[in-house]
Amino acid sequence: MKETAADHSLTAMPRPAQTFSLLVDDREHAAAVLPALRRLPGVQVRLARLAVGDYQVDECLLFERKTLPDLVRSLKDGRLFSQALRLANAPLRAAIILEGRAGDLAASQMRREAIQGALIMLTLFLGLPLLRAADARESATLILLAARQGRAFASGALPRHGRRPRGKARLQSHILQGLPGIGPTRARRLLDRFGSIEAIIAASAADLASVEGIGKTTAAAIRWAIEEPGADYAGEPGAAGAWPC
Repeated sequence: MKETAADHSLTAMPRPAQTFSLLVDDREHAAAVLPALRRLPGVQVRLARLAVGDYQVDECLLFERKTLPDLVRSLKDGRLFSQALRLANAPLRAAIILEGRAGDLAASQMRREAIQGALIMLTLFLGLPLLRAADARESATLILLAARQGRAFASGALPRHGRRPRGKARLQSHILQGLPGIGPTRARRLLDRFGSIEAIIAASAADLASVEGIGKTTAAAIRWAIEEPGADYAGEPGAAGAWPC
């Protein structure tokens, strides 16, 4: 079998003595990904019925795997977006693995524009990362790579770009730049107006929008990023509080 880029990444990177607990939805028992996962180092696999997704790693990461033909079938029968909404609302970090090659779509009779529209909805509006794998083996290596990087990120081994700022004001600015649409200038204006990160987080969208350079769109994006989703979230794009635009 031809070596893929993901295979090369796994062999090239150091392999610390780590073990990952992986739950696989029992409806995936016949998928070729399952034996591929069992062959990977440090992966403990257990079959279970998952309410959402196909693969769950360390109770932190959740993956829905779809082959290209399955993507088309689920788009035609209406399952795709209901599945995606449940995935997007899951408490874990979630992503979709899209498995296969372009030739797998040759007999689908699905317009390219329809597939592109579905991918736009999944990624841009539902916020689900889309990972591409050529085959089941590469899907398995992607899951393991994500698990390794997830632990590295949680431990602080993957910091944000740039040097860690010194001093409280610089640190506050650095934190605020993690919010959507906020750069150094807007961060400084927010701190000048509200005085602290705590006050900024507590500010209403109207108060945020009144700061020079923020505006309604950025204010809504900030509120969307820091608020917990409401219990009555309908899951439809354009619903109140659902999207910052």
